[in-house]
Amino acid sequence: MTASIDRASIGLRSERGPVLGALMLATGLIAIDATILATAVPSIVRDLGSYQQFPWLFSVYLLAQAVSVPIYSKFADTVGRKPIILLGIGLFLLGSLLSGFAWSMTALIVFRIVQGLGAGAVAPMSMTIVGDIYTVAERAKVQGYIASVWAVSSVVGPALGGIFAQLDAWRWIFWVNIPLCLIAGWMLLRKYVEEKQTQRHRIDFAGAVLLTVGLTGLILGMLEGGNAWDWISVPSAVCFGLGVAALVVFGVVERRAAEPIVDLRLAARPLILTTTIVSLGIGALMTGVTSFAPAYLEGSIGIAPLLSGLAVAALTLGWPLAAANAGRLYLRIGFRRTALTGMAITTVAAIALAVVSPWPNPFSVAAVAFVLGFGLGWSAAPTLIAAQASVGWGERGAVTGMNAFARSAGSALGVAVFGAISNAVIAQGAGPDDPDTIVSASVWIFIAAAVVAVLTLVAAAFMPRDSAGAHSGEPGAA
Repeated sequence: MTASIDRASIGLRSERGPVLGALMLATGLIAIDATILATAVPSIVRDLGSYQQFPWLFSVYLLAQAVSVPIYSKFADTVGRKPIILLGIGLFLLGSLLSGFAWSMTALIVFRIVQGLGAGAVAPMSMTIVGDIYTVAERAKVQGYIASVWAVSSVVGPALGGIFAQLDAWRWIFWVNIPLCLIAGWMLLRKYVEEKQTQRHRIDFAGAVLLTVGLTGLILGMLEGGNAWDWISVPSAVCFGLGVAALVVFGVVERRAAEPIVDLRLAARPLILTTTIVSLGIGALMTGVTSFAPAYLEGSIGIAPLLSGLAVAALTLGWPLAAANAGRLYLRIGFRRTALTGMAITTVAAIALAVVSPWPNPFSVAAVAFVLGFGLGWSAAPTLIAAQASVGWGERGAVTGMNAFARSAGSALGVAVFGAISNAVIAQGAGPDDPDTIVSASVWIFIAAAVVAVLTLVAAAFMPRDSAGAHSGEPGAA
């Protein structure tokens, strides 16, 4: 934005209001996509087949998002935020259009990769632009606007997904994104005038390839092991061996790269390291629960997709409600205490979900999911903004990208791990059409989620005390 902007005015009617509105709409694309698909999984499986493959719909999307985020962030520091977010919106639109025309599960999985590449630009660039045009204190208020998008999407997404599923019109789950993409892109193109502080960057394509191969190998091994081949077999050994080897080489390459895709030097800073680990756990918990809970309720007690979606919507509703209040809280008690409180709430809720899951009930799931989402929302905002506030403009894109990468990678790996657990239990049971088998698989998934919550709580406890820059007025205060 231009230097003449009055930073005392924040609302949608202010000078920065149109840009904030466009960012809210862009965020809405990702928010709706995060909640609309899960409720329609049984409908998609009936149409395209292969229950065991449905976790790929989430994993490939999240993997593409995770790997592309750091690359987009580097380009954003070079060419600016605006071209990157517009590219992301365009790719997301293309992926949504193609997904609606998918003729098989394999085709849908491929088109979800295109969507993920778009989301990899939209999500972090929206938050980076907010970090550029608002001060730390202002971001606490702006967070309320962004949170409202998630609040609305948390209800609209599952409701639309459930309605489309019940009408056997699941393709509209993807096509509904098209008008939102067009409006958000047009608003940003016309209203966002960027004040660039461009820096030349060398893009670490070797690191991107190694990271993609490594994560793909691990996810392939987890989702297809015990399904397409035995766990103890040559294909499993190749997948896990290739994945681990690629990630080891990735670590070596990143240490030597002039500008690595994941800057291990940034990760060596205690604040960046701990907030990144917390984001990893948040991603696994958020996506893991929302991806499997609808199938759990629909497959175990046969409730309608709309009702299962609304039960899970409680989680995505609790998140923005907490995030809207997190800003005021972390300005008073600090980033660490706020994140730690949020993760403590999350851990209690995750354990409760594991305890009640043997007795499927949409009301108990909704109640626990709301508390779980509330805790996650209270943790996500302070960890991101603490990381942003610790660096200057030139590193903010990379730090925001690292945070988004961690959440996306956590989501992709979380879905893969939970999917592997589900497939293993189903393979030993009576199959995906048996309610008791679905319940048993879901219980083990939620137990695994509780373990992830405990580990993330420990990571939050190791966050350093807040620096003075966390409470300073200017963006990027260190």
